[in-house]
Amino acid sequence: MMSQRWRPVIVMGAVICAIWIVAVVGYRIAKNSKMTAEKVKTYAESVDINKLSGAARAKAIKDLEAMLNSLSVEERQKARFERAARSWFDVMTEDEKTEFIETTMPTGFKQMITSFEQLPDDKRRRTVNDALKRLKEERDQLAAGDGGAPPGDPNSPPVLSPDLEAKVRSIGLKAFYSQASAQSKAELAPLLEELQKSMQNGRAFRGR
Repeated sequence: MMSQRWRPVIVMGAVICAIWIVAVVGYRIAKNSKMTAEKVKTYAESVDINKLSGAARAKAIKDLEAMLNSLSVEERQKARFERAARSWFDVMTEDEKTEFIETTMPTGFKQMITSFEQLPDDKRRRTVNDALKRLKEERDQLAAGDGGAPPGDPNSPPVLSPDLEAKVRSIGLKAFYSQASAQSKAELAPLLEELQKSMQNGRAFRGR
């Protein structure tokens, strides 16, 4: 009698345990399959792109592009700061670099540039200043987390070279991007992503 009375409770407990086991296993699988900046860096370091040619080289680059495009915003930013794909980019041909930059830029970034150029001069200047400031803060925080220089270190290099920053400000973002080399576009990429975030969340359109 006691066994029959407790049987539904035991069955229900077993079902709940099974659900929890499935959930935990699913979480671990999802966590392991999630693309990270570290996985991108590991892949780039594991393959010597100089030893590849033809279809094998093209596929390897496409695979790297797909990995970068699978990153979350935070991991993508981390990969940019850590220059996870830099060893490959430096030895790519100009055509490969151009294709790589265009493929790995965030969706809609060209529309963002057009919208950005339509902002009043003062808002463009303020938005660029704010974006550069946030990029430096985020880079410093990442560096501090890895045992690097503390946030706000005056000796840390700028997130954008002074020459490139001056050209963006004087020529204009849209005009400069249209004529920039693939190398300059790669350096400009973090700023473009930060500007796109500002445009999307409306920060660039707000007053002080």
